[in-house]
Amino acid sequence: MDDGVSALEARLRAERGTFRLDAALTADRGEVVALLGPNGAGKSTALRALAGLQPLTGGSVAVEGRDITALPPERRPIGVVFQDYLLFRHMSALDNVAFGPRCRGESKAAARARAAELLEEMGLADRARARPGALSGGQAQRVALARALAAHPRLLLLDEPLSALDAHTREEVRAGLRARLHAFDGATVLVTHDPLEAMVLADRITVLEEGAVVQDGPPAEVALRPRTEYVARLVGLNLYRGRQEGTAVEVDGGARIEAPSPGWGPVFAAFPPRAVALFPDPPSGTPRNVWPLVVEGVERFGDQVRVRLGGPLSLGADVTPAALAELDLAPGARVWAAVKASEVRCYPA
Repeated sequence: MDDGVSALEARLRAERGTFRLDAALTADRGEVVALLGPNGAGKSTALRALAGLQPLTGGSVAVEGRDITALPPERRPIGVVFQDYLLFRHMSALDNVAFGPRCRGESKAAARARAAELLEEMGLADRARARPGALSGGQAQRVALARALAAHPRLLLLDEPLSALDAHTREEVRAGLRARLHAFDGATVLVTHDPLEAMVLADRITVLEEGAVVQDGPPAEVALRPRTEYVARLVGLNLYRGRQEGTAVEVDGGARIEAPSPGWGPVFAAFPPRAVALFPDPPSGTPRNVWPLVVEGVERFGDQVRVRLGGPLSLGADVTPAALAELDLAPGARVWAAVKASEVRCYPA
């Protein structure tokens, strides 16, 4: 029953060497929140702080209105799935899952009954007697999740839960994990560096950079309106910050971008790499955005080529292999880039 109390309300201040984390995190009951960010952003530090494994230098952690800041890890109503699962190799899957309830004081019979129920829900009833070494990567991940859920946590923490799996298994397991997380009536905080994982599994994405929250919102909103270069790269957009006067956006650094409609004040201007057309000479026609640029790098992906360009603007352009050869787009080559104003999207900074 919804009583208006958030499942998680946390302000995390922590230090590890010269790194400082200062981030506010929230989650509602039944919500999956993904912590997304580059390496060293503070994602794992935040997760460890929530679990009580990283001391706080300030702030607090409350789960369903209860302040648990001073509680040791074993007394927090939290389940954790670590990156490498950390299953006890000498124990069966059943005993691994029963371990949590036993540590919380449940009888052996009750703990094993709870474990058997969870393994059946995970589709692993026939693997209950197997030890971790005999489990596939996907099976081990489900056992680790069952173990985290066995002690009836109110907050579930997952640290890169799919990173130990190969690409084929990861795709297969991702869909099942999404269903299980959304069946959990507590809150889930998921750490990942994989934008696809965040978009598929999470109801909300919180982006951390350099120990601070730089963006927070539903996956579609984050993808549509990135607020940092890191997020823009993840979702495949060229992003610039500037000031709009009418249809002209004066970008930080001095370049100018023409927008499709007028506006005023600080804005982000974004357009996709596929919207960039490259020419050996100044293009004729109607594009309102044209810049002379220099090729800085070329990267192939699938049947496309991403060309990195520098000059008045730094941007990425997606071209075909045929265009790459025709324009001779080697590093150092000079080209003209054009973008139609209708491809530019502006929103408040």
